Amino acid sequence: QVQLVESGGGLVQPGGSLTLSCAASRLALYRYGMSWYRQAPGKERLVVATITSDSSRTNYVDSVKGRFTISRDNAKNTVYLQMNSLKPEDTAVYYCNAAHEEIQGLTYWGQGTQVTVSS
Repeated sequence: QVQLVESGGGLVQPGGSLTLSCAASRLALYRYGMSWYRQAPGKERLVVATITSDSSRTNYVDSVKGRFTISRDNAKNTVYLQMNSLKPEDTAVYYCNAAHEEIQGLTYWGQGTQVTVSS
């Protein structure tokens, strides 16, 4: 059974940092573009950052540019999201997503990890 398992969430004060991890099992991540999404209470799930299978390209939503960094280690089958200068509006459940770069529609989701930014 394919699994994506996020970890690293928690409670942090404004201005603080967290690093999220997404570890894949039974899935060859090197074939997948990876994304981090987030969903705040009462709002839709939106993409935050994406990275291609070979790490050649990354993209970020404007609200996190310069503060968040997406990276991956295909040897460890893991994707990361380094989050710095966190703001209360970053509070959400963060999900990782794997999308096969050649087979359209073949995607997997993790279960999510809660990030709360509050003083």
